[in-house]
Amino acid sequence: MKAIQVTRLSDTAIIPTQGSPGAAGWDLYADESMIIHPGGRAMIATGIAVALPPDSVGMIWPRSGLALKQGIDVLAGVVDSDYRGPVGVVLQNHGQHPVEVTPGDRIAQLVIQPIAPARLMAVGQLGNTHRGDGGFGSTGS
Repeated sequence: MKAIQVTRLSDTAIIPTQGSPGAAGWDLYADESMIIHPGGRAMIATGIAVALPPDSVGMIWPRSGLALKQGIDVLAGVVDSDYRGPVGVVLQNHGQHPVEVTPGDRIAQLVIQPIAPARLMAVGQLGNTHRGDGGFGSTGS
C-alpha cells in the first residue's frame, strides 16, 4: 500500500477520509460555501493538495447519495500525478432545486488508480477486430 501525501491549504480544510475499510474512494470535503442553482455548476474548493505517485491518477467521482437525492454530478475529474496545486471539485446541479454546499460537506470522492505508461504512435491503418468501427449501440442495447 502506497502512502499518499496530502496537505491542508487552509486551517478549515478537512483531510480526505474513507467511509469504510473497503471504500474505493476518499471523501472530499467542501472548504467554502456555495449555492448551485438548477442547471448551474460551480467549482468548490477542498482546501487540500495531494502528491500522487508518478504511476497513478486521481479520479474525482460523484457521491452516489448526492447524485440520487439532489441530482449533483461531478465534471472535470482528473488529478494528474505531477499536479501539486489546490484540488477543486466541479459540481453540476441536474436537480430541480438549488443545492447549498457548506464547509465540511462531503462533495465528491477521490479514487486513486494506477496508470499504464504508454506512448501514442501514428500509423496509416489500425488492425481489425470483431467489432471494428461499430460505435454507440453496436454491441446491443
